[in-house]
Amino acid sequence: MTEKTSTFVVTHAAEDSAVLQDAADSQVHTLESNPDLEPMAVVEATLEAVPPMEATWEVTDVAETWTVSVERSAEAPTTQAREAAAAQAEGELTRIERAGTGEVHVITVPAATTEQAAADVLDDEGGLVARAARLGVGRVEVRAGDGVVSVRYLP
Repeated sequence: MTEKTSTFVVTHAAEDSAVLQDAADSQVHTLESNPDLEPMAVVEATLEAVPPMEATWEVTDVAETWTVSVERSAEAPTTQAREAAAAQAEGELTRIERAGTGEVHVITVPAATTEQAAADVLDDEGGLVARAARLGVGRVEVRAGDGVVSVRYLP
């Protein structure tokens, strides 16, 4: 494969290079140079392998670049999220499509560890940004309360 067009998350960016992870298949691509990309940015782009070894890549076209905001909301999970959590066992996850763009992930956790579970979700910024990139959204909001953690992927 000498060319690839996809949505990528910038996992590392230095002055002279960058590393992109494909949001769809998680393949990692090391760029030969950095075209002004910042860590945790999302970029829809076309990459080409640099000959002769084709071990590094260069960005040949950028369709769009955006950042994903990740935040902990003071709001409680919605009624829909609480109902989904009540219908599943602890440790399970339900995905709910949103009207329009995005989705909501509802995780049922022991009530005593709700805040720690929310903190653990927020600690995985790379995973949250990669899922947001796959969904084509720009905001992730984590809500928690009484054994429910909801992760809202919003436009």
